Amino acid sequence: MRLRITFILLGLVVAGAVTVGFVGTGGTAERGGGALRVVAAFYPLAYAAEQIGGRTVAVKNLTPPGAEPHDLELSPDDAATVRSADLVLLLGQGFQPQLEQAARRSAARVLRLLDTPGLARFSDGDPHVWLDPLRYALLANAIGEALHEPAAAGRFVARLRTLDREYRIGLARCSHRDIVTSHAAFAYLAQRYGLDQISIEGLNPEGEPAPRELARVVDLVRRRGVSTVYFETLVSPKLARTVARETGARTAVLDPIEGLTPGETAQGSDYFSVMRSNLRHLREGLGCS
Repeated sequence: MRLRITFILLGLVVAGAVTVGFVGTGGTAERGGGALRVVAAFYPLAYAAEQIGGRTVAVKNLTPPGAEPHDLELSPDDAATVRSADLVLLLGQGFQPQLEQAARRSAARVLRLLDTPGLARFSDGDPHVWLDPLRYALLANAIGEALHEPAAAGRFVARLRTLDREYRIGLARCSHRDIVTSHAAFAYLAQRYGLDQISIEGLNPEGEPAPRELARVVDLVRRRGVSTVYFETLVSPKLARTVARETGARTAVLDPIEGLTPGETAQGSDYFSVMRSNLRHLREGLGCS
């Protein structure tokens, strides 16, 4: 009898541990309430799932606040969370190889969002499609279909279309169109709103440009009269500040929204508030009226 009780208690502890793994970034983790267990690779996917799924989902964001999703390394607990999920949301196409490998070993449904029809991706491998609100809307509709929540997805997409209108109006009349960024995360945003991205570090946010490449960026900033060099919240601003110092430009934040910092999370920031902050900084840097 004592042995049977021990096994029962052990089973309850294990079940509780799996449930805790899904408390994360929102939703309800109550399995008895029928919540769908969703694992998301990083913030934009987790946020869309939370907003669309509401109380019907328990979302676990595998990339913690303040961490770069490019650098995601799964712990054994993370791998177990992926295996116990009902739905896994990831970008795919090699963006986070460890997560993709774990997802292949899971019985969960796996949604590879870079394969979403109509996404019209660039051939250079840039994954930052969510910085274009209309491309993000395509991801949202795919997530809504996977969650069986088309109406909620429609409401989320309506908010994205409003954001798109704000960007179109806000960036319509500007003194210049060049944005100098830490790494090449803003090509989709630039294409949508007629801007020209000049990146210091390329697609890899941890990459170090060769001296010749850095000199090229400095020369472009000087020749084109760029007044602002943008840096990010999750990577070092060192190179952006170097370019600004060499050219007399100022610096400002342009956030690729790969994840929120702990401070942003504490303040209640979200995708929409950060995108609107980006728009303010762009309008200031580009001299928009």
